[in-house]
Formats: sequence, structure tokens, C-alpha cells
Amino acid sequence: MDNNNLLDTFLEFKELKNIDRATMMRVLEDVFRNMLIKKYGTDENFDIIINIDKGDFEIWRNRVVVEDEDLQDQNLEISLSEAKKIDEEYEVDEEVTDEVKFKDFGRRAILTLRQNLTAKILELEKENLYDKYKGKIGEIVAGEVYQVWKREILILDDEGNELLLPKAEQIPSDFFRKGDNLRAVVARVDMKNGTPTIILSRIAPAFLERLFELEVPEIFDGLITIKNIVRIAGERAKVAVESYDERIDPVGACVGMKGSRIHGIVRELKNENIDVINYTNNTALYIQRALSPAKINDIKVFDAEKRAEVYLNPDEVSKAIGKNGSNIKLANQLTGFDIEVYRDVEEGEEDVDLNEFSDEIEPWIIDAIKAIGCDTAKSVLNIPKDELIRRTDLEEETIDEVLQILKAEFE
Repeated sequence: MDNNNLLDTFLEFKELKNIDRATMMRVLEDVFRNMLIKKYGTDENFDIIINIDKGDFEIWRNRVVVEDEDLQDQNLEISLSEAKKIDEEYEVDEEVTDEVKFKDFGRRAILTLRQNLTAKILELEKENLYDKYKGKIGEIVAGEVYQVWKREILILDDEGNELLLPKAEQIPSDFFRKGDNLRAVVARVDMKNGTPTIILSRIAPAFLERLFELEVPEIFDGLITIKNIVRIAGERAKVAVESYDERIDPVGACVGMKGSRIHGIVRELKNENIDVINYTNNTALYIQRALSPAKINDIKVFDAEKRAEVYLNPDEVSKAIGKNGSNIKLANQLTGFDIEVYRDVEEGEEDVDLNEFSDEIEPWIIDAIKAIGCDTAKSVLNIPKDELIRRTDLEEETIDEVLQILKAEFE
């Protein structure tokens, strides 16, 4: 293999891996100097000239002229008789510079150099990939689905780099086939055994935040600020937004005319229900907005305990709690308060607190029922049995027994 062939091999890597010129020069020089050290014991008296544009390189060795009988190190010194063969003008103590031919290193040394060169380039590529995606954590990337497995999806970006979307980071209703285009946010980048592993996510709040930035110019421009985002991927999300410009309606801007802006986000998230609310420093008002679409009659806030009690009409309780408790769970996360829901009992309406039945109903069953927002007998009786079973995750026999006890109270 001659100089040009070796350079051509490296240039192929450069075009494929997008290695910059300075790095390419450094890598080439490093592997050549390692080869010189291995063969001659030192590289200090060698000059390496690399011409990337022409695709060739030269290695020149500098040696001091000594008398023939004083020659000790043929790498650092050259005898006077040998020097004069190069040029009759050379004298003792002068420096001779002559080119070292690449073929003189031998086939094995050249093959070793080529292997080292390849290994260095692959190592650099892995480092570049790690650094590139480390800087993209929290950003949206797009790619093509290359392989779908049970536990994860393999995605190729536009440069052919491999990205992974684990099952745990997919929206439950996500379904992709090979060849599909996919968008996700970079969740983390791990280095395992010297190889970068890029993990994507479609359930992270950052994914929803980036989608809003893409769809809502006012957010991208900084006119509207997203204060907080909480999600139950594929089910519901709550986004608190704020604008410092009184002329801008942050909620209206995010939703768009007839929902035009938010519809694209909802489609991307597989019809996830997104509530956009105005952020406020008024805790009571913020909690009230966070429980949307439920309408609250009254609220008591206990700042020291980070707790709030809200009172609603009976028909608003289920809205406040939401499907599988999703609405109140997200409201808790969004506000940072533990919100307790209570039914407003109309004057003259007879009702009994669930705790009054502790002698007949096990405490853990009462706790399970209260966890879905029912704290009185009638609030339980107003919910269909099937829904009670589903929401409390209690056995049907247990629910039947509870309903029988509660109904007996009013008979």
C-alpha cells in the first residue's frame, strides 16, 4: 500500500463520517508518529507533511552528520560518507534531511497502521455522536423506523445514526411500522463500552413542550412562557402558560383559531387531551384553573401544609376527578398541592360521611372509595356500580356489600 492509497482510505472515512479537516490532520499525524516510535524508538526528529487537498503525505527524517567511526544511532545520526552520497557539500555536525519512503516500513507495519487509523476514526465518530446528541437532550429529533422489536424501536436519523425508543418511553397507543417517520425528544445519552446509546422519549413533558414551540410562534419567540407541563401520556396533559404582554392571550394563542394549533399536537400525541390554562401566582385561582373543566363552588387553601380543599356540586365531582383519577392527579402535580375534593350538600339534603360507616365497612375500603373523591354515602350511591368497580379497583362483591350498607342508611 502506498501513500496515496492510505490517504484515499482515510478520505473515504472523512466523507462518510463528516470529520473536520483539523481533526483529520491530527489523527493522521498521531497514527504516523506512533508507527515511527514503534520502528525507531522516537519521533522527535521526524517531520510529517500532510496535504489533504492533494491526498498525499511525506515523512522527512532529520539526522546529524558524524564521522563514520563515531556513528552510534542510525536514526539520529548519519555517517559523513552516507551524507556525501546525498550531497557532496555536507560536513560534520550539519543536519541532513531525507525522505522516508512509506514502503520501507514493511507490509505488516502498514497494515497495522491502517488498522490503527480505522480504529481511531471509529472512536472519533463515537465521540462525535455522543457529543452531538448530548447537546440535543430535550430537543425533538426525527427519524425513520428501521426495526420494531417487542421492547424497543430502532430508528435511523438522516445521517444513519441509530436511536432507540424503548417501549416504556412510547405513548401506550403508539403503533409504528418499518419505514414510518417518527418524532421524539432526546431523553438521555449513555456511553456503554465506548459506544453511545441514544434514548428517545415520546412521553416526556419536554416532548410536549417542544411541540408547542413548533406550533406556537409566540412561544418560540419568547412572548409566551410555558411555566409547567404535566402529562399522563396518551390520556391527558395540563399546560400552564403565561404572557408578559397584556395584548396577548396565551391560552388563545396556544389553542389557535378553532383549535388549529393544538389539533396538530393532539394528533401527534395520539389524541391526548390537553388542557391549556393561564398561570397565576394566586394559589386558589391556579388550583381552580388546574381542575378544569370542573367548576368549583368554594376552595380552602392551607399553604403551610401544601393542601387544598375544594367544594363542588355533585355533578362536578366526576369532572374534577377525571377518568381513572387523571384530572385531579395532574392538578396535584401542576400546582404542587394535595387537592381534596368534597361535594357541596344542598341545605336540607340528608347525607352521611363515609367515616360514619367504619364499624360496618373496613377502613381500607373506605380509603379506596375516598381516593376517587367520594367522601359521603350519597356521593358513592350516585356513581354507577360498574364505574365504582373500575375506579376503585375493588372486587364486585365488596362494592355490592358497600352499596347495600349505604342504601340501608336511607331506607
